[in-house]
Amino acid sequence: MTDATATATAGFVSERDGGIVRITIAKPARMNAIDYDAMIALGDAIIAAGQDPSVRVIVLTGEGNKAFCTGADLAATGEAAAAGVTPEMTMDGANRLVRAIVEAPVPVLARVNGAAAGIGASLAIAADITYATEDAYLLLAFINIGLMPDGGASALVGAAAGRAVAAEMALLGDRLSAQSAKAAGLITAVVPADELDAKVEAAALKLAEGPRRAQELTKRAVNAATLAALDGALEREKEGQIELLSSADFIEGVTAMLTKRKPVFGK
Repeated sequence: MTDATATATAGFVSERDGGIVRITIAKPARMNAIDYDAMIALGDAIIAAGQDPSVRVIVLTGEGNKAFCTGADLAATGEAAAAGVTPEMTMDGANRLVRAIVEAPVPVLARVNGAAAGIGASLAIAADITYATEDAYLLLAFINIGLMPDGGASALVGAAAGRAVAAEMALLGDRLSAQSAKAAGLITAVVPADELDAKVEAAALKLAEGPRRAQELTKRAVNAATLAALDGALEREKEGQIELLSSADFIEGVTAMLTKRKPVFGK
């Protein structure tokens, strides 16, 4: 029996089906970009699911067939600032969301159905198992608007793909195709769009039927061995991003993006 609860104000839908919790970012008109409230609520939902002993696996995806999550909703930054949301609060919320995935005592499976950009890329890579469609891609676009990677991306990408790939993605801000992401070890598999649901469902059902405690300890051991640098990365990203979010280059980058022109950054 499925118990579906929509949280429209937070921009996502959470559904419970036996031991499987499916969380869908539901802002297709914004390419599933998330604002501050959605970021906090998503973290809450993942933490709550992990704390429920009857939950065995969390599936995270985006609504529609164009985007998994395209990162922070920059069009909402003005409203957030007017409501008292500071850069420090934003970074704390982003770090908490990524930690919720990494530290969840159950496997988190990402169903990447399109673009995964900004913190959306971090969410996809932070998941324990990530399946993506052939036309999906990862994008660390921060540099294009005068920012640096956050959401642990500086550690998550480096841990999986190495320094060269991490530097290229972070400094050039170009798309990395799903096929290249798979080759670099950033995602688990690439599948045709019409096979994605079956692939995700088969893995989710197998995980839901598995030994919860053994899976928890296995996940903890794998992450301890491969993501030892994550906490330090999150702190460095927070410090740097707080500075950059108040910079003239960021204002120029966002303005240029919203008005669809090339940014002119300071010398």
